[in-house]
This record gives sequence, structure tokens and C-alpha cells, in this order.
Amino acid sequence: MFDMNVAVIVAVVLALVVILKSVKSVPQGEEWTVERFGKYTRLLRPGLQVIVPFIDTVGHRQIVMEQVLDIQPQEVISADNAMVTTDAVCFYQVIDAVKASYEVNNLERAMQNLVMTNIRAVLGSMELDSMLSNRDQINSALLVKVDEATNPWGIKVTRIEIKDITPPRDLVDAMANQMKAEREKRAQILLAEGERESAIKVAEGEKRSQILRAEGERESAFLEAEAREREAQAEAKATFMVSEAIAKGNSQAINYFVAQKYVDALGQIASADNSKVVLMPLEASSVIGSIEGIHELVKSAKQS
Repeated sequence: MFDMNVAVIVAVVLALVVILKSVKSVPQGEEWTVERFGKYTRLLRPGLQVIVPFIDTVGHRQIVMEQVLDIQPQEVISADNAMVTTDAVCFYQVIDAVKASYEVNNLERAMQNLVMTNIRAVLGSMELDSMLSNRDQINSALLVKVDEATNPWGIKVTRIEIKDITPPRDLVDAMANQMKAEREKRAQILLAEGERESAIKVAEGEKRSQILRAEGERESAFLEAEAREREAQAEAKATFMVSEAIAKGNSQAINYFVAQKYVDALGQIASADNSKVVLMPLEASSVIGSIEGIHELVKSAKQS
């Protein structure tokens, strides 16, 4: 009886062991490979799965969710021989768990070395200024290269980000001095351009003023010439009338010329600076008479 109970207990234990060996619970986000005598046979998806106990074993447990891989800092020499320290982060996802398990040994280490190598290749082909200012271009180039290299491993690289690019301290100080010099240069250029624009505006204003002044003088000269022309025409007309009157025998017309010269002479005497008192000669009455005669002459000419 005792032997029977022991046999039952052993059978139950063996049954439990067989069940535990044959039933597998695969977590969500993972995929397991099944090996039979060391050879891959099939893939276990998330959920409750059954395998042949003692014959089939779980080979590799791959996480198919997106993962983050920190890349160790390393020193890189740029194309212009500047030494910089850089580190990065890589985001990847296992697309084919079978390839990720059997196409590469130690996937994480292989990817880290691959990313570090490509960082040295990409950054080493660039100068320091381009390296510091074209971070997006560097990330895109790394993503293309690394994703292409990891494709046979069943890996999809979704993103690679350069976290930091740190030049040596003396190089940082030199770059700061260069930036300061560039800013001072731009400030001087802007100041010179402002002074030039101001000088141009002043010159244009003076030019415009001279043009307006010249136009005013020309207009004034034109009006003055026009006035002299009209005066000459009036003088010529008056002379013609007087000459015609003389030809007709009018003796009073002769007084026109005498009165004109007399009036001109009196005007010059009156306009002199040292003439404070002007004494009119007795002949002034004759001049007035000549003017009266001229008035009569003009009146008669209008009536005719």
C-alpha cells in the first residue's frame, strides 16, 4: 500500500513537471524561439503556448517592443583635425525575432559597435563648424547607414540622435573669440552702410535743392527777360509814335526825348547815397510842361 502511494505521488509529480515543461506563458511584447535538440523549429507568440517537454526548449527570448540603446561617449577627429567628444542614443525595434536570434551574436553589443563606427565615419568627414550646426543632417545620415546595416539582423532602427558634441575647452574659447570678432565686423559694416546711406540722402537733398534753386533762377530770369522785352516793346512803340508825330510836324513830340533824359538824370541824382537834399532847377517846370505835352500827344494818338 505504501509503495502504491509513493508511485502515485511520483506520477503526480512527474505529471506536474511535464505540464510545467510543456506549457509556456509568453508575455505581451516578447517572442520566444523554440529549439529541438538545438535546432530552431518554431516561434512562440504572446499568450499560452505548448511545447514538447524534454525535447523542445526555449532558445531566445526577444523583446519586440521599441528599445533604447545608449551609445558610449567617444572621441572623434573632424575633417579639419578638431578633436571632439560625442555620444548618442539609438532607438530600434526587433522586427524578425528569428533573425535577431540567429543572425547575430550579442545583438546589443553589435549594434553599439555599429553605431559608434558610423558616428566616427560620418563626423570624421565633416568640418567642426558643419558638425556643430548640422545636427539633423548627421542624425539622418546615421539612421540610413545603421538601418541598412542592421536589416539582415531583423532590426528596424527608428531613430538615432546625437546627444552632445563637445569640443575641447581651448577650441571653445577660440570659437567664442571668433564669434565676437565676426559680430564686431558686422556691426562696423552696418555702421559704415548707415553712414553711406546718410551721405547719399544728404547729397540727394543738396542736389534737389540746387535743382530747385536753378529752376527758380531760370524762371526769374525768364520773367525778367519777358519784362524787359515788354518794356522794350513799349519803348519802341512810344518812340515810333513820337517819331510819327514829329514827322507830322507836331513840335511837342520833340519834348519826349528831352523829358526822358531829364527824368533819368534826376533819378540818378536822387538815388545817390550822398544826396540828402535835392535842389530842383527852374527848368523843372519846362520838364513838367514837356510831360504834359507828351500826355496830350498820347491822348490824341488814342483818339485817332
